[in-house]
Amino acid sequence: MSGKGSPRLEPGATIGVLGGGQLGRMLALAAAPLGLKVAVFDPAPGSPAFEVSGTHVCADWDDEAALARFADLCDVITLEFENVPVPAVEFLAARVPVRPGAGSLRVSQDRLVEKEFIAGLGIAVAPFAAVGSLDSLQTALAALGPDAILKTRRMGYDGKGQVRLSAGSDPGQAWQAIGEAPAILEGVVPFVAETSAIIARGMDGAIAAWDCPRNDHHGGILRRSSLPGPLDGPAQDRAVAIAGTIAAALDHVGVLTVEFFLTADGALLVNEIAPRTHNSGHWSIEGAHASQFTNNIRAVAGWPLAPTARRFVAVEMINLIGADVLEVEKLISETDAWLHLYGKSDVRDGRKMGHITRVCAL
Repeated sequence: MSGKGSPRLEPGATIGVLGGGQLGRMLALAAAPLGLKVAVFDPAPGSPAFEVSGTHVCADWDDEAALARFADLCDVITLEFENVPVPAVEFLAARVPVRPGAGSLRVSQDRLVEKEFIAGLGIAVAPFAAVGSLDSLQTALAALGPDAILKTRRMGYDGKGQVRLSAGSDPGQAWQAIGEAPAILEGVVPFVAETSAIIARGMDGAIAAWDCPRNDHHGGILRRSSLPGPLDGPAQDRAVAIAGTIAAALDHVGVLTVEFFLTADGALLVNEIAPRTHNSGHWSIEGAHASQFTNNIRAVAGWPLAPTARRFVAVEMINLIGADVLEVEKLISETDAWLHLYGKSDVRDGRKMGHITRVCAL
């Protein structure tokens, strides 16, 4: 087996995954056919990825003794979500390679830093302004217009930590609704479609990209991703090039996701990035020659990236949110469909419990 820090892992090596949710679970499942073992670190007992990993460590992110034990288990470490505390990643990176590293997390954990970083690369984003007080919120609204979204700079996902404003909205109520936390105000973009470019970047800088799906959200949560997507060939190439530019600037290794707004005149504006595999790429498990999870594993292991071409004329991924998962008897009876359940025992409104992928064969 290659030693720690070796550019390429051999079968039998162990990849650590920071985070034990459904993405960590699917990373572990993708590693197994390649002969690679997985260890998972997560503070939550009963994390879904624990069920399918070879070993796991359940401890807080600031438990340095536990982090050191985890580093000893791993030949390389990757992550399943962007809110792993940066100090924990830096502690681990001093002992074993972490791919992607703390740089990708520092940018993606703060919405203002992320927007400034992307805009600094000359890439179009929605108009935005920093908000640190009610006065600065009112100033930002005067500059950007009344149709805007107030978002906390940190944390927040699936619509959490966000408030939509329009003409007549009370800025004071919006400021209180986000807990008066440091925030960013973004002007509303009149888009015709939402899409995402998901790429894998290898240690050598090589890039593999999947087709960009059409993403439909309800209540701030991704409900459906479908292909063919909304981009023609040149627009798809532009989206992938933008994602590649961001990945190269971050020196990112692994999967990177860039979410876009597509406007009526064909412009692509970056909404946000995720330095990891992404919900809108779940279709690739059955729908592409290599999934986003397989290529994330291959990238961080130092292996060549696998082909990403779509295998079917049409692919549709539907998230099973909350009580949707109770329809299992119906879902398992479908033909040309694959069911993925995430092993979460607590069914809650707004919680992603699984997904189903439907295909139309060639």
